[in-house]
Amino acid sequence: MNKAIIGKKLGMTQVFQSDGTMVPVTVIQAGPCAVTQVKTVERDGYAAVQLGFEEVPERKLNKPELGHLKAAGVKVKHLHEFKLEGSTLAVGDKVSCDVFAAGEFVDVTGVTKGHGFTGVIKRWNQHRLKETHGVGPVHREVGSMGPISSPSRVMPGKNLPGQYGVEQVTVLNLSVVKVDKELGVILVKGAVPGAKNSIVYVRNAVKK
Repeated sequence: MNKAIIGKKLGMTQVFQSDGTMVPVTVIQAGPCAVTQVKTVERDGYAAVQLGFEEVPERKLNKPELGHLKAAGVKVKHLHEFKLEGSTLAVGDKVSCDVFAAGEFVDVTGVTKGHGFTGVIKRWNQHRLKETHGVGPVHREVGSMGPISSPSRVMPGKNLPGQYGVEQVTVLNLSVVKVDKELGVILVKGAVPGAKNSIVYVRNAVKK
């Protein structure tokens, strides 16, 4: 990975190509991001670049945060590290959306929408139980938990009700349809994790 940026998911729309093909795209407000820290193998044990995104008033930051951001001369809300191979970025540099170009492939990481405590049908896509022949009164329950004689317990990994969503997910190999430097947005083909206005991390595809 040699380039990355922090962005905000603005929503989805569609773009028509020159041949009339309609492409569904996600609009990401990418950057501008400031380099707030550069980590090195000699000092920190690994090499990485820390980027900051979305400026905020000084009153919304505490003293440790202000002290950390002082070297970069910025006041930002979100910080994230990227391991950029062969990076020449220095503290205070700016990274904007034009680091990517149309036609490239990117990986987008975000936190999925939260659905709260959810049953097995919504959470694991299981089937309903029969509506007749003495089944019930609940038709959306888990169903059989396994054999009763051996091992006489529920095996680990059984799909059960529980918290659904609010987990980090990375979608690989999304193609960049358009980059608008004036608006500071990247249009990527398809959907990315997260709700509107949620923070996402865009990096060049590692498996392409």
